[in-house]
Amino acid sequence: MDRQAGQDERYSVAAAEFGGAIERLARAYEAQADPRRDLIQDIHVALWRSLAGFDGRCSLRTWVYRVAHNTAASHVQKRRRWRPERGATLEALADVADADDPEAAAGERQALTRLMALIHALAPPDRQVALLYLEDLDAAAIGEITGLSAGAVATKIHRLKALLARRFAEGSAKA
Repeated sequence: MDRQAGQDERYSVAAAEFGGAIERLARAYEAQADPRRDLIQDIHVALWRSLAGFDGRCSLRTWVYRVAHNTAASHVQKRRRWRPERGATLEALADVADADDPEAAAGERQALTRLMALIHALAPPDRQVALLYLEDLDAAAIGEITGLSAGAVATKIHRLKALLARRFAEGSAKA
């Protein structure tokens, strides 16, 4: 099998296995439909190109998440040059107001809307950790993808969970 065919085959496997995760990641990074479609396309192109250099030193899953998150982070940086927006760190997120109208949705839909608003408010490095955690990766795997230590990832996850619990408890008290 020639190199191009191997790259195409690896891409087909990766796209089939992780396509849903790529779409969820893009939805978390980009709220608007048209830019989200552009981001998904950019991720798939970057993934296909990157697989020419994939040597198997990490799992395909780690490779796909690393490429997807790096592409999404670059996308956010490019968009900020054209449309500045402010992100908050996990530490500062406690002061960011809810973007949710409590009467707009009910039950799980409302909770998902609130969760996505909180995730969108995060600065890209914290958003990346949160999204990878929601994709059920452990601290060691997230650290391998992000370059953070597993301890730093675990701390960020702990803070995020505490913040979400506090925010959702406040939302329940308002209802």
